[in-house]
Amino acid sequence: MVSGGNAADGKFLELIRHARRGKFKIYIGLAAGVGKTYRMLQEAHALLAQGVDVVVGYVETHNRKETVQQLEGLPVIPRKAVFYKGRSLEEMDVPAILQRRPEMVVVDELAHTNVPGSAHEKRWQDVVQLLEAGIHVISAVNIQHLESLNQQVEKITGVEVTERVPDSVLRLADEVVNIDLTIPELLERLQAGKIYEPAKVEAALRNFFQKDHLLQLRELALREVANQLERQIDTAHITPDRRHTEKLLTCIGTNAKGAREIIRKSARLADRYHAEWYLLYVQTSRETSLNIKLATQRHLINNLQLATELGAQVLKVKAEDVAEEVLREVNERQITLVTLGITTGSFWQRWWRKSITGEIISRITAANTETDIYLVNY
Repeated sequence: MVSGGNAADGKFLELIRHARRGKFKIYIGLAAGVGKTYRMLQEAHALLAQGVDVVVGYVETHNRKETVQQLEGLPVIPRKAVFYKGRSLEEMDVPAILQRRPEMVVVDELAHTNVPGSAHEKRWQDVVQLLEAGIHVISAVNIQHLESLNQQVEKITGVEVTERVPDSVLRLADEVVNIDLTIPELLERLQAGKIYEPAKVEAALRNFFQKDHLLQLRELALREVANQLERQIDTAHITPDRRHTEKLLTCIGTNAKGAREIIRKSARLADRYHAEWYLLYVQTSRETSLNIKLATQRHLINNLQLATELGAQVLKVKAEDVAEEVLREVNERQITLVTLGITTGSFWQRWWRKSITGEIISRITAANTETDIYLVNY
């Protein structure tokens, strides 16, 4: 379910009472300070009062007075000390939670990157482990941490968000709750020192917390929650024989930044249309490991991994005629939509990319297939 959300609402309580696999609830917001952690803890108190065995696995209060107060009276699993480069750092103690086996655990900062050497690289992976163990989880994340929106957020704010959560994690959620706050209210909280300490407020107002940035992030958050609701409604009404009637083929090259943008936009298209999604990279003799830089190879591998994480089936083939290979995949897999990239760089870059993209479009059009083409500018 996707909703505006009330603490310990009856439907989510009903879910956790009758579940074997852990149920998952995510609070999502437009930025830090909207009240996600506060609401999680508020719900934990309400569940505790109704007899649910709730513990706090990890919460970051940022020394916010109201949030610290909400922690009082809740059972807390002590954090685990992890030594890294001569420093003692704290992480969520997953083994201790598994041993304690509560009904419900509160886990903050879903996009957090764990200290190197931890069992999992990311906290969302810790959460998946808890869910698989039958433990219900309430967690929180800001919209800018969603993988498929990464470059869109960077364009809005000028900030590249390095800690990200795959969209598939959001799709695991049984309930997604938007913690909405008007921009004037959020800025008022910021200026009152309720989000960051006073010394950081002016810098925040000049950078991430600009009014226009926040308005666009709020729109992204509202749209994402609406999409989640629509997705769940569609899934509930789609019969097995109607699933994956749409088939999406995404074509990328070795342009690292362009490929990332194409992959992320394709992921959202695939999700929107419940499409079976393939990603194709055609390696020509010009792009063998001997002919391209090591950094380019590394970026390509990372992009293929990103596509896999976002749900694509990766196809890597060797051929000299890229357009012919794309057409072959379109025909063999009965592709209904192809996504291609067009660069907005220099004239020669545009000419070179257009020559490949244009040829692919020409081949698909000439073949008289019922395949749509979606162009991504980067």
